[in-house]
Amino acid sequence: MTASSLANLIQSTADWFFMPWVVAVLLGTGLFLTVRTRVVQLRRFGDACRAAFVRAGSGGTGALTPFQAFMTSLAASIGTGNIAGVATAIVSGGPGALFWIWVYGFVATAIKFAEAVLGVTYREISGPSERNGASGGARASEASLSEGPEGTAAERRPRAPRTGPMYYLRDGLKSPALATSFAVVTAVAALTTTPFTQPNSMALVLNTVVGIPRIASGIAIAVLTWLVIIGGIQAIGRAAEKLSPLKVSLYLIGGLVVILSNVTRLPEVLALILAGAFSTKAAAGGALGWLVAMRYGIARGVYANEAGYGTAAVAYGTARSERPVQQGLNAVIEVFIVSFVTSTISAMTILLTGVWQSGFTSSAAVAAAFNTAMPGIGGYIVAFCVFLFGYTTLIGWAYYGEQFFEYILGRKVTIPYRWIYCALIPFGAVSRVEVVWAWGDLMNALQVFPNVIGLIGLSGLVAKIARSPIVGPGPSDPGQVR
Repeated sequence: MTASSLANLIQSTADWFFMPWVVAVLLGTGLFLTVRTRVVQLRRFGDACRAAFVRAGSGGTGALTPFQAFMTSLAASIGTGNIAGVATAIVSGGPGALFWIWVYGFVATAIKFAEAVLGVTYREISGPSERNGASGGARASEASLSEGPEGTAAERRPRAPRTGPMYYLRDGLKSPALATSFAVVTAVAALTTTPFTQPNSMALVLNTVVGIPRIASGIAIAVLTWLVIIGGIQAIGRAAEKLSPLKVSLYLIGGLVVILSNVTRLPEVLALILAGAFSTKAAAGGALGWLVAMRYGIARGVYANEAGYGTAAVAYGTARSERPVQQGLNAVIEVFIVSFVTSTISAMTILLTGVWQSGFTSSAAVAAAFNTAMPGIGGYIVAFCVFLFGYTTLIGWAYYGEQFFEYILGRKVTIPYRWIYCALIPFGAVSRVEVVWAWGDLMNALQVFPNVIGLIGLSGLVAKIARSPIVGPGPSDPGQVR
């Protein structure tokens, strides 16, 4: 079987999952949680903006400060999917795909809020007997401190919690089988998607703009990734805390320059977006174009903000906080940044400049768009942003995969997993882009189903947490969230 036929097979399977199954499940779950939480993404948006800048923990035990956990999740979700994936959605699905990215972004906020609060509520600190979710509330056992002689640095160093959808599926939903199935699918996804998709886009744009051979880029990316992830979640959190604000700010400034340079075309492009979202003709001239736009918009929207994957539960569950609502509100801001800022910038730049019809695809299309407004330097800005986006996603997802594998095989798998993860990166850099993204779509679809079952089953608890204050009585106090 040739690479092209393999890509077609994987893509057709992914298309069958996404239209209509994954689309219906994600939109339905997002709408359900939006109603159940009384539109938490709008009702508490002001609280979310304030919570995003809280750097200190609110007590409890965890490996990262709430801000570091927020930045780690943001680092993992704002990857090359926000540049390459969104560009691919526009080129393949037409301008209307952006409309569906926005639609999914709105309802996805409630999904990610639920994942974050459940990740903090149900996390395992030291062992099954000290599982805060099983005992009610978001109490973190002080037994999470690393073992060591009393008063030593080892004793004061917080142990990283074990967290993720596996724990709220097992302890909240009381379904160990569903938890294990989720862990298996997501472990495979972490090891066979991110080390391929992110380096692929990074190497492509570095080759296009700078002329660096893709294999050389892959090796360099692998080494840089290893230097961080070998230090564990605290090293990842420190790196994310510095790199996430930098990458968002740089991309925002560059994108605004391109948009303002073509601002006279904005009404025309907005009309194209709305027309394409409900068109009866496909972008390439076929029928039912709105379905094509929806399929690519939601698929890339899911890939960009990761709501529905369950990964938010892993990142936010590491926070030194006993207040699930604080991490949930951080997740609200995360989805806003991903879906309505960075993804919109990627789409609008290639639409306003007309690059979406030029034959360019992936991150190369965005680089070409930036070059139209900033000749000579625009492509370099995109290349640097793609590198930062992909790099931070690589280190964030390395920890996600680590958690999934540890749930199945225990902590003994951690070090071998980190080495294998980095070893796969050069292969991802030289893979065919069609195969890479098609496989990513398929694995994303498979991990959504068990996760949303848990979110719906535990939505009553999520709704209670959505009404709780950021400050006030602790979650373990009487009358607080159970």
